[in-house]
Amino acid sequence: MKPFAYERAAEPAAVVATMARPGRVYLAGGTNLVDLMKLGVSAPEVVVDVGDLPYRDVETLPNGALRAGALVSNSDLAAHPVVRERYPAVSLALLSGASGQLRNRATLGGNLLQRTRCRYFQDVTKACNKRQPGAGCAAIEGEHRDLAILGASRQCVATNPSDLAVALSVMDAQVEFLGPHGPDRISVHDLYRRPGDRPDRDTNLPRGALVTGVVLPPLPMAAGSTYRKVRDRASFAFADGSVAAAIDVRDGTVQDVRIAWGGVAHLPWRAWAAERAMRGAPATVDTFERGADEELLAARPLPDNGWKVPLLRNLTVAVLRGMTEASW
Repeated sequence: MKPFAYERAAEPAAVVATMARPGRVYLAGGTNLVDLMKLGVSAPEVVVDVGDLPYRDVETLPNGALRAGALVSNSDLAAHPVVRERYPAVSLALLSGASGQLRNRATLGGNLLQRTRCRYFQDVTKACNKRQPGAGCAAIEGEHRDLAILGASRQCVATNPSDLAVALSVMDAQVEFLGPHGPDRISVHDLYRRPGDRPDRDTNLPRGALVTGVVLPPLPMAAGSTYRKVRDRASFAFADGSVAAAIDVRDGTVQDVRIAWGGVAHLPWRAWAAERAMRGAPATVDTFERGADEELLAARPLPDNGWKVPLLRNLTVAVLRGMTEASW
């Protein structure tokens, strides 16, 4: 690991003002950053610890929304009674990630900003445009079984590893941050970028921005939401594919539905086309299959990960069927 300087942030605006300088990174729980530093993927000159900043509260807002501070641990957020009651997909997504010890340390903000687990990104001896722009993408011709089938480019086929981000996509969550021009917020849908020709940029946050919290809107159908993850082993593994969903069925008809996929794109993939195809249709397996197929028309699998297409289709149908069978 390259030697680095260490600072503790005492005042949010002051620390954001210093982060425009190159070579500086934020440290919260450290469960991703420290690994990348050990691997040589990240070699900051200054590590700025934000753990003392006042972003550990979970509160209900006057309009019924829920705000969670960026430094709330994954364990605490998953166990929070309001999250479990009103946004169960968020709790399930958090509990499906990592071990209990890591969840105790990892933070909400860090979870959203964690970097890909693509093996070529983590191996500094391999070509990777995300790690070193212009170097090439060894994954495309290499081992890409676990990588993207949606929204990728010739520059990068890495996937976003966050389970939480997938659940937040279904909720239309807003991410609050402190930037160089003061407090601001961005939709979780706009937070992440497709790789395009700049895969080194994971998000649309301004340089040096500090994520301060997440706001979950008052969404009645979220109380019936769920999250299901498929992975190679039962625990401590990233998603081969995952589905977060919420659905409102009345008189056998889909009034509203929200679906997001994980483990298959550079960002949490909101299945907008599938949702449009299902709304107003009977809540049947046939409807769910046709909706998933509509979304998967955009899939561009590589030779070794085409199996993710039927996996996502079948997983989506199984999740929605399980959520609606009682109404048939």
